[in-house]
Amino acid sequence: MAARDWGSYNEALVRRGEILLDLRIMKGWKHELAQMNEGKEGARYEYPDSFVRLLAFIHVYLRLPYRQLEGFVRMLATHVNGLRTPDYSSMAWRTQRLNVKLNDDLTKPNDEVVIALDASGIKVSSRGEWMRHKWKVRRGFLKIHVAVDVKRKRILALEVTKEKVADGRRLKSLVGKASKQAKITKTIGDGGYDSKTNFRYLADRGIEPVIKVRKNSSGKAGGCIPRKLLAQEYLRNPEAWKRKQGYGQRWMAETVFSTFKRLFGEYASSLKFRYMVKEMILKASLYNLFTAISPAI
Repeated sequence: MAARDWGSYNEALVRRGEILLDLRIMKGWKHELAQMNEGKEGARYEYPDSFVRLLAFIHVYLRLPYRQLEGFVRMLATHVNGLRTPDYSSMAWRTQRLNVKLNDDLTKPNDEVVIALDASGIKVSSRGEWMRHKWKVRRGFLKIHVAVDVKRKRILALEVTKEKVADGRRLKSLVGKASKQAKITKTIGDGGYDSKTNFRYLADRGIEPVIKVRKNSSGKAGGCIPRKLLAQEYLRNPEAWKRKQGYGQRWMAETVFSTFKRLFGEYASSLKFRYMVKEMILKASLYNLFTAISPAI
């Protein structure tokens, strides 16, 4: 294993702060606002989306409530000529309606990519386990489903569901979204994605499935030849199959979840489900920006 270039690594971590306070948006402020307000009916926008997105990133990364965020911008405005301070309710309203892209041109449609699928739970309250036990409070979990580029460690697709939604049911949606970002050549997943429907879906799109089948699989076609061929090879020698197909790359999705929770915490701060979804997309978008600076995060 090559030695890490600690100088470059440390610089990449420092540059994350630049993303959180990139005021170059001030240069294009008037032009962006003019485009947003062109033909708009009703009250006109006072703040461009780029500025709102910047505030949203600060909100989810520093976990700064909107009232404190208003104070942050108020003090910042004393040092930035022409910067006006929005009130906290306006910041929340605009953030909840912000159109956020996961990648924002970080990938190209013709890039050949291997993806790993996985899901993980996110608490919907920051209350500790002791309080949950003491007061018998249980608000449940969100479930985040992702398709991860195993080479670049980027999230190409994300789905947010209630906790009881099975992993395998989101394969079509995840692969479909990821395919709009890049050319998917192989999809890696654990046994939760083992279904004939999923194998057929991948085969129809020319995507190689690397999905671990159940140990009690018979190896018969059952109407799905792609699954039959994989099951037969897997059941003959599971370890050899894993090495040959690169199944171990699936850990990249687990690594992404570990990093994601370390950066942003293990819970959603929003109260309504649709806003929780927006919060997770914002965090995933910022995670991708950080990864573009330094893949080894």
